[in-house]
Amino acid sequence: MTTETVPPPPARLPAPLRSALIPALGLAAFTLAFTALMAFTYDATRERIAAAGEAQQMRLIDEILPRGQYDNALLKDAVTAAPPAGIKRIWRARRGGAPVALVFETFANDGYGGRIELIASLGIDGKIGGVRVTSHKETPGLGDYIDPARDRDKARPWIGQFTGAEAPPPQATWAVKKDGGTFDYRSGATISARAVTRALGQGAAWAAARRDEIFAAPTGSLIDADAQREREQE
Repeated sequence: MTTETVPPPPARLPAPLRSALIPALGLAAFTLAFTALMAFTYDATRERIAAAGEAQQMRLIDEILPRGQYDNALLKDAVTAAPPAGIKRIWRARRGGAPVALVFETFANDGYGGRIELIASLGIDGKIGGVRVTSHKETPGLGDYIDPARDRDKARPWIGQFTGAEAPPPQATWAVKKDGGTFDYRSGATISARAVTRALGQGAAWAAARRDEIFAAPTGSLIDADAQREREQE
């Protein structure tokens, strides 16, 4: 006669462990579901967000370089500059394939409230086409006149004095009148004007000196200021 061996019943988890495990499993399930939802939302909105960002960027560029002056896809025709240049991205405007202007981002770290970021256009003739402050923390009602949207003088905003100015040579710097230069500033807020003027002058000088190299560089490439300086000294 064969005797069947009955397996023992499965061991049950202690009650305290079961009490802790159930919420943990619920939290894990919620996390997975939330992550999947966020991934789906990101994929569904990524293109729209990118398009909105590009549209906003183009509205700003339109203020310093009218679209009628060029016919290429400006935002897709860009290079970047190595950190010593004081410039970040550079977009290249062309018409019929010929160089028209450069649009570059530059910045000053010595504003009264810290970092000031700028965007400017530089024509093929070496003259500034326009400038806008894109980010700053200058004192409201005092130093924020560097931003034309906050400048109380709507007829003649302070930033407009740079339009038409010729980029300085590489070894020269722009300065406000208080420092012996030619550019105006507002009383009581010299630091803001000084920072913008100096950064814009340095950025324009760098871009103007390397204009041909910038236009000839492959899209997406890096313009190395140090390497260029070494070639110039040879």
